[in-house]
Amino acid sequence: MESTDDAAHGTDGSHEAETGAGHTRKALRRERLLTTATDLFTTRGYVGTSIERICATAHVSIRAFYEEFEGREALLIALHNEVARAGMEATLAALGDPGMDTADTRTRVTALGRAYVGAVTADPASAKVAFVEVIGVNRAVEDHRVVWRSLWTDFLTGEADRAVGRGEAVPRDYTLAMVALIGAINELMAHWARSGGTVPREVVADEMIHHVLATIGHPAGGRPTGPGDGPVRADEGA
Repeated sequence: MESTDDAAHGTDGSHEAETGAGHTRKALRRERLLTTATDLFTTRGYVGTSIERICATAHVSIRAFYEEFEGREALLIALHNEVARAGMEATLAALGDPGMDTADTRTRVTALGRAYVGAVTADPASAKVAFVEVIGVNRAVEDHRVVWRSLWTDFLTGEADRAVGRGEAVPRDYTLAMVALIGAINELMAHWARSGGTVPREVVADEMIHHVLATIGHPAGGRPTGPGDGPVRADEGA
């Protein structure tokens, strides 16, 4: 006969299997909502897309929707987060490569620019949501964007300070300059998204690199690695 302990273990195993299956279904449901919302937000616009339409298109009940997100706004923030996080992670990964600790400012900026653009443009629809549809939604979404802009301001100010330490930039407080730069980069990416990705990624990356170096005040000798030295892949750094 099966012992009491064996029976208990069997029950626990069954429960764990059921729990695991439930988590998988929940994850798939969430992903379906995110994918559907991306498609609808980029074709109908955020304002023109209701929770009811998202649920009907994704074949998810409204009750299940609210088990995943507090509302449409939270769903939009989640979509923005995916792109923003991909850009930051790709940039950090690129600068984490061997040799980057001792690399000059132009090399580092070129690497981070190509990695960032490659990551945030990997999916044109997601990029349009993150750089176009989020604009002017409401205070909560704007507060969320401010958090990301603050993270990038700190990051880019750190790069500028590093350049100053290497004698490759003029010493000054770069905080406000980086705030302005981030606004320019966001608009650059929004332009790319609005154009349907018709502008080559390497051209966008080169423009970003140029703006970062110009903001830091890096000497103009030479130019960043150009398109002829290898295109920016949609998955570069992702």
